Amino acid sequence: MANYSITSLYSGSKGNSVLIESEGARILIDAGRSARALCNALTSIGKSIDGIDAIFITHEHTDHVGALEVLLKKHPIPVHIVGISAKKLLLKGLSVYDSLICQHPPVFSVTVGDMTVKSFPTPHDSEYCVGYRIEIGESAIGYATDIGYVTSEIRESLAGCESIVLESNHDEEMLMNGPYPYELKLRIRSNRGHLSNSACAELSSELCSRGTRNILLAHLSEENNEPSIAFDEVWSAVADESVNIKVASQHVPIKLI
Repeated sequence: MANYSITSLYSGSKGNSVLIESEGARILIDAGRSARALCNALTSIGKSIDGIDAIFITHEHTDHVGALEVLLKKHPIPVHIVGISAKKLLLKGLSVYDSLICQHPPVFSVTVGDMTVKSFPTPHDSEYCVGYRIEIGESAIGYATDIGYVTSEIRESLAGCESIVLESNHDEEMLMNGPYPYELKLRIRSNRGHLSNSACAELSSELCSRGTRNILLAHLSEENNEPSIAFDEVWSAVADESVNIKVASQHVPIKLI
């Protein structure tokens, strides 16, 4: 039995937030959408925002930070974020919560209870973007969404993680044949855009050969992807029935483990 649990509260272009729990801590990675949506999602799985010890932000885009301003009015939770991204947040009205915004260099490590949370850079069209490796005893969890392409830093940071939350944003054919303007399609496909199903599948296969047993596919596009397409492509690449693969939802919480 794992000594932790991972639940996606919601995931996609409208908002992102993942709850990670251990015996000694509860953290959120990202706090998108709204404070009401975030609190309601926690309540729906029998949890409370009052039990959250810290929030770790990947980057400053609204779908990852939208809940913060209202949330922090009633719940003084420490928010950990890279300083470059934090400057954007503080300009957007969060300066009154400056004491709760813990600014860090791009590569940092923070201990919360029995968790050690380590950041690593990811390529995305934000001021700065990071993923996280969370170590709990002998176990490790990896989190990487909003990835233009898979860098060596991403590979090494996720290597050996028993469980990962990994972006599987779009099916390339659906994207190119879909309704988006051509310039937006190019942005999504760029090295500072989002990870495709095929790139996710390739990385998932590699990580499973290095110890990964649980995969949560996250940040799926509602217009340019389908849960079944993302799942099938990753499942075919991994080709191991012992690996637990689930797809996060934009609408309801999904527990990976």
